[in-house]
Amino acid sequence: MRWSSLVILGGALALTQACNSYDGGNGPTGELPAPSGLTYQVEPVSPATEAPTGVLLSWQSSSDRALAVWHVYSRGSSGGAFSLRASTTSPSFHDAGVPDLDYYVTAEDVNGGESAPSAVVTIDERLALAKPTALNSTSLNAAAMLSWTDNAYTSNPTRFSNYRIYSTSYDLDLNVCGTSWSLEGTTVAPEFLVGALTNGVPRCFGVTAVSVEGYESLWSPLRNDTPRPDSHNVVVYARQAQEAGSGFRFWRDTNHNGQVDAGELGQVGSGTLADNDLTVERDGAGKLFLAPVRAGTGIQIWGNAPAGDLTDVDYAPADGYITDQIQAVPGWAYVLEMSGGDGFARYGALRVTHVGTDYLILDWAFQTDPGDPELIVRQH
Repeated sequence: MRWSSLVILGGALALTQACNSYDGGNGPTGELPAPSGLTYQVEPVSPATEAPTGVLLSWQSSSDRALAVWHVYSRGSSGGAFSLRASTTSPSFHDAGVPDLDYYVTAEDVNGGESAPSAVVTIDERLALAKPTALNSTSLNAAAMLSWTDNAYTSNPTRFSNYRIYSTSYDLDLNVCGTSWSLEGTTVAPEFLVGALTNGVPRCFGVTAVSVEGYESLWSPLRNDTPRPDSHNVVVYARQAQEAGSGFRFWRDTNHNGQVDAGELGQVGSGTLADNDLTVERDGAGKLFLAPVRAGTGIQIWGNAPAGDLTDVDYAPADGYITDQIQAVPGWAYVLEMSGGDGFARYGALRVTHVGTDYLILDWAFQTDPGDPELIVRQH
């Protein structure tokens, strides 16, 4: 038995009463027909309670002047008796909290006669769609692009409503997601851009599918992602052509506070500085090279083919870095491992977009989270 207080539904007054059982049609019967078109939509699961937060019942409206009010009945189990849940002058009713199992509606005329009941609707969680089977993420500057398998839609397009995207904190050291989940948004497409994130702060994401009845699926595999700064079309000169502007540093802690402050990222400066991550060098044949400079910095080519975009680069490799210079080739990407000066490595990625006689143009990305090798893409 549940009790509710006075509520307003769609501008109409809804009076909820104590559990007065409908007599199954043995009481007064009016002239009104039984209500038709009763449907329901379950409100999606709350991340905090992992249970539906309510159900919205709707049925066909009536212009019959004899209609005074509709009555909503429900029961919590298939063997239980139906009880009066609420009375309303609106052809809908929102039942807050975990829904009952079965519902039906009757109509009462101005003389107090009650119609036969509508068809019964059963709140059947077995109608939930399949969960997304895989979740991918692309790290962006202060954002993360999520994409997932569209199997919930493709398996049953007529019953698919939308996807819900959740996020929480993530502990990189313990490899665990937090417990306080927030709803980032909803979408009908199998992708979603999560913005307004803090660079270098890991987040954990999960996705569910919602059916037209409001049932929410189980969660997709969880995926963590760490947004990081990036930049495009940076010009770095060959040291032999122009010493000024031939050195590059992903992050130079000029404020000496251990924090990534504005203006400290992607610094292009003199090639004579001993704390550069790399310089661009030109050999006697006119070829340009990326040369690691400061202690603790290593470089390697990413992949075995040109990268279509900087976002093709994924997790930084755990080993394989060298301190020798590597030729800069247009379209190819490179990954660097650098000392952070605090016992943790830092990782950055470069993609060369143009190589000229005196300079090259590159895109870069840098992970500000200490020891985090994630640069762009995480895939399940």
